[in-house]
Amino acid sequence: MHWAAGCLLAAVSTWAAAQAGPQMQLPRTKLTAGMHMLDVQLAQTPEQRQIGLMFRKEMPQHEGMLFVFEQPATQCFWMRNTLIPLTAAFVADDGTIVNLADMKPQSDDSHCSTKPVRFVLEMNAGWFAKRQIKAGYQLGGQAFTR
Repeated sequence: MHWAAGCLLAAVSTWAAAQAGPQMQLPRTKLTAGMHMLDVQLAQTPEQRQIGLMFRKEMPQHEGMLFVFEQPATQCFWMRNTLIPLTAAFVADDGTIVNLADMKPQSDDSHCSTKPVRFVLEMNAGWFAKRQIKAGYQLGGQAFTR
């Protein structure tokens, strides 16, 4: 009984610590969008994906977060506890952008992929539009080569 209570307390403490501030220590990888080089954090576990970019007050223009899922599925995102406006690119296994969604801070509105995907790349709002990157554009990087 004490062991179970200890495990529960540890899990709640870990969750609370994660919720206290933004995730800044996730692994990183490089992606390319034509001549643009992106430095993105990888959210690969359910916990990392759940927290995502929550609690960030700013993010450099060349940075983002790549959410990596185990299987292709319709992926849906919201912006609860996310303080900065973002654009989500729903990305196929080969790096092709399936669709884009502009997302407002601190909103529970759902933004979903139009096809099953394993990757979602979140960048500052307008990043893709400013570079005329649209659905059908292919991103590069090791993440997209299995």
